[in-house]
Amino acid sequence: MTSRRAALVAAEQRALALLDRIETLGLIAPGRTEREVEQDILALAGREFGVEKHWHKRIVRAGANTLATASDNPPVRMIEADDIVFLDLGPVLGEWEADVGRSYALGPDPRKHALCRELAVQFDRVRERFLGDPDITGAALYAFAVESAEAAGWRFGGKIAGHIVAEFPHARLPGPKQVNHISPENPDRLRDPDANGEERFWILEIHLVEPDGAFGGFYERLMLD
Repeated sequence: MTSRRAALVAAEQRALALLDRIETLGLIAPGRTEREVEQDILALAGREFGVEKHWHKRIVRAGANTLATASDNPPVRMIEADDIVFLDLGPVLGEWEADVGRSYALGPDPRKHALCRELAVQFDRVRERFLGDPDITGAALYAFAVESAEAAGWRFGGKIAGHIVAEFPHARLPGPKQVNHISPENPDRLRDPDANGEERFWILEIHLVEPDGAFGGFYERLMLD
């Protein structure tokens, strides 16, 4: 394992531990606002994990807001008893970026629980497609993510299906931004090196939406072999 890969894996493991701690503390609960949960996550990340920077905004989405993508800023909602809630966190651990997301079905609705289970299934399917084709492009992998979601009875809700992750801040890497995304606008091979000649490491994002557009769910982490 290269030193860069090892550092990114270590950062992700810490970020996943942060998610676990959020769950243990019961921060996601009915009667709390998305903003309250986000502020508790900010404090927890600093207090217990030494996180001083987050490379993107901490996202807490509940109910209808689970249909929104990362670039959206929907009105803050109160978490309700039967909501789906998802988290999308981007802590910087040391000098390395992590990006992790999970979804939670709080009530008994079987369809919402099914969506939460399907997120990891779709992640594995898209990852397998990536691993099976060394020449696959960002556009082709995005198209596969959309097709796979639809075949499973869901809609793909993301404008992109992932992006690179690297030393902080990867957003300042030279070159056109679309080559750093898994999206219809990226015709380049995902395994091509970045503008600095470095290996690129990819975050895979799975955003599934219920076919009638009632709710969605989100899951993401490193896409590694």
